[in-house]
Amino acid sequence: MSQSSYLFTSESVSEGHPDKVCDRISDAVVDAYLSKEPEARVACETMVTTNRIVLAGEVRGPASITNDMLEDVARECVKQIGYEQDGFHWAKAHVDVYVHSQSGDIAMGVDSAGNKDEGAGDQGIMFGYACRETDVLMPAPIHYSHAILHSLAEARHSGAEPGLLPDSKSQVTLRYENGKPVGAASVVVSTQHSATLSQEEVREIVRPHVTNVLPDGWMCPEDEFYVNPTGRFVIGGPDGDCGLTGRKIIVDTYGGAAPHGGGAFSGKDPTKVDRSAAYAARYLAKNVVAADFADRCTIQLAYAIGVSKPLSVYVDLHGTGSVSESRIAEALQEVMDLSPRGIRDKLNLRRPIYARTAAYGHFGRQPDADGGFSWERTDLVDDLRSACG
Repeated sequence: MSQSSYLFTSESVSEGHPDKVCDRISDAVVDAYLSKEPEARVACETMVTTNRIVLAGEVRGPASITNDMLEDVARECVKQIGYEQDGFHWAKAHVDVYVHSQSGDIAMGVDSAGNKDEGAGDQGIMFGYACRETDVLMPAPIHYSHAILHSLAEARHSGAEPGLLPDSKSQVTLRYENGKPVGAASVVVSTQHSATLSQEEVREIVRPHVTNVLPDGWMCPEDEFYVNPTGRFVIGGPDGDCGLTGRKIIVDTYGGAAPHGGGAFSGKDPTKVDRSAAYAARYLAKNVVAADFADRCTIQLAYAIGVSKPLSVYVDLHGTGSVSESRIAEALQEVMDLSPRGIRDKLNLRRPIYARTAAYGHFGRQPDADGGFSWERTDLVDDLRSACG
């Protein structure tokens, strides 16, 4: 039996967190290839540490994209994030590029040929989730954790808060009553700052970014509001901690409120179902909730490398559904082609839209005019209602 009253916590990390620096660079590499060749294949991993950036992976795309160009891509990402520190500087960091051609064995399994449709780029399971806790149909703890850091980043980039530096983390614990969030029990924010600021000064800089994000009356008690609890956070970013692509997959998705298949998104072109099918699962779950079939919806998709159709489509409405899970599962496959090619076509994923996803979550964002975050649309509602009668 599920609890009705409890505390639940989710965390977020900013664009300047070492792992997110890597996600941003890896996704910018994907964008660089897709901007030249929509059918390009990319699997790029990045590592960052003190004044060093390492790119590695496999690609299949235009030879006009050279290692020097990829180095420029990495430097530009770091510059846009805002790193001009002695220990990590966009212009001074050493960049190594170890990117080579995609394996022919993988290409053979994925490519379409003759009567064979294009197969999935790997085996795996992917999950999508939606709920009514926020207007973007996302779990509230991760939604507000992202929003706090995004607000701080906007203040830093605008120059309104010059004492803030790029690396930061947040953690929001919400109190649930009768299964619904009603207020914050605690809030933790750690943000890199200039050496001239005291802990108390940083606390007061951060405070309005928390109170403005949380709904009225939701602010936690003062003794549960933690800002830079170690006392000082001057050395940060890749100079303070090594970063790697794909280490923040719970931050990228639902903050632990829903299952995760284990595959990272960043650095992967949309033939990789780790990415595209996770987007499709979120798209479907969000439309199920938006169609008023349930207050909560979890969807699992499973794939095998080289096989185009999903091996399974599982739906869980968590006891909140007005239509059976089996009927919803059937309807989802009626209204959307869940092959890798079908997903890419429906969500228009063969375009350079990925660098923007690397921080503040892949889900719960507003669809962009150029097709970014297309998986956040709710344009399947009418089709689903028709399919379910």
